[in-house]
Amino acid sequence: VQLVESGGGLVQPGGSLRLSCVASGFTADYYAVGWYRQAPEKERQGVACISSTDGDGSIYYEDSAKGRFSISRDDAKSTVYLQLNSLKPDDAAVYYCATLNSRYCTEWETPHSAFWGQGTQVTVSS
Repeated sequence: VQLVESGGGLVQPGGSLRLSCVASGFTADYYAVGWYRQAPEKERQGVACISSTDGDGSIYYEDSAKGRFSISRDDAKSTVYLQLNSLKPDDAAVYYCATLNSRYCTEWETPHSAFWGQGTQVTVSS
């Protein structure tokens, strides 16, 4: 049972990346999935959340992500994506995905119960 993130890397300011979160060993499509990030010496921050397809499929974004980031899910591939566009140096962090203990993104920004992946590093630098 695991979540595996990938797609991070080094990108110049203004560039794009697509992060993937693949679930294995369990049926992740039942759960809401959130993306989070943590930069050095900063608290973990919720970036985006997508409810389960069987829920209402609602999508939520942290304010700085609105208009630049896009979350989506492909339940057939047990994968949730986070498209990162117009990246800024402040976006640099380790990005984590997590399945929430709910079909909905209730209190997603500070989840009390979640299953986490190991993270993927995003570096934004010229």
